[in-house]
Amino acid sequence: MSDRQEKRGNIKEAAPVFRGVTQLALDEKGRIAIPARYRDALFGKEKRIVVTADPHRCLLIYPRPLWEPIQEKLMALSSFDERTRGLQRLLVGYADDVMPDNAGRILLSLALRQYAQMDRRAVLVGQGTRFELWDETLWQAQMAQAVRFSHDDLPSVLENFSL
Repeated sequence: MSDRQEKRGNIKEAAPVFRGVTQLALDEKGRIAIPARYRDALFGKEKRIVVTADPHRCLLIYPRPLWEPIQEKLMALSSFDERTRGLQRLLVGYADDVMPDNAGRILLSLALRQYAQMDRRAVLVGQGTRFELWDETLWQAQMAQAVRFSHDDLPSVLENFSL
């Protein structure tokens, strides 16, 4: 960005970056407390997030401004393809606008908790511009599977990837 753009006030706000794994507990009402270190970036100025279902049986948590273009793109796709329509039903159908309470807790709807098979223990996983929220048991199974691969099983896009 040029100095000229900055002086004119055209500074584009950078998207938040969420990383890390945090274990959480759901209370009896189905609320989780978002860790304080993520609250400002996640809730933003309007204090709203979107929580929706993911095909892998976890929940996706987006700052609302980052969710809106995703929903627009998804709904612009043809609903005549049954797979596309199914994804629209899942992601948009389960999408829930959520506001935190004064303690930084969010209420997960019963429908979302049932979809994600979420009981009392959950795991919040940073994924760049969004979070995944997993039932702890499903997360452990997912991680066990993730580390069980051989170099022969790697997708071709990872062949030249290095850490």
